[in-house]
Amino acid sequence: MPDQSYRLILASQSPQRRKLLHAAGYSFETIAPHPNAECGICSGETPNELVARLAKQKAADVASRVDEGIVLACDTIAECSGQILGKPHDADHARQMLQLLNGRVHHVYSGVCLWKRPSNRLLERVDVTKLKMEQISDRELEQYLESEAWEGKAGAFGYQDGPDWLRIVVGSESNVIGLPMEQLTEMLVEI
Repeated sequence: MPDQSYRLILASQSPQRRKLLHAAGYSFETIAPHPNAECGICSGETPNELVARLAKQKAADVASRVDEGIVLACDTIAECSGQILGKPHDADHARQMLQLLNGRVHHVYSGVCLWKRPSNRLLERVDVTKLKMEQISDRELEQYLESEAWEGKAGAFGYQDGPDWLRIVVGSESNVIGLPMEQLTEMLVEI
């Protein structure tokens, strides 16, 4: 269990991020960022720049509402063939994403921002995991869509749900789930 002599505030409503922190033994509270703190893809941004900026926006929003502690914010996206894949809007959008990923290598990026209050010290990092989605049939894709396991997940898939057609080539499993725990541990030590 981590030595924790500070107040940790998770700036997220993600159940996956909460599960990862609980499993690692962290005590934390949750304060959701305002929806406007999570918006906006700027043209020309790389995946690294996008997730770093969105994580910082979420951290800044929550940090403005707390007097002390360490605010933890994260943003995760998938990228395939230069196309950034956030959370799908509906089943049709999820189908488009999964058809793009089908049989291809892609990357999952997570931007992590720690904002220490009251000193306003910031740490920002980006973690990248390379994955391969095996070729699946239209029938398998439709079955996955019917399961609704894609809802609220970047790239329309939940690695933690165990689809056997996804495998990690290089990088962190927890990053793909939504919070790179190895990176977070290093950052908490540093801050």
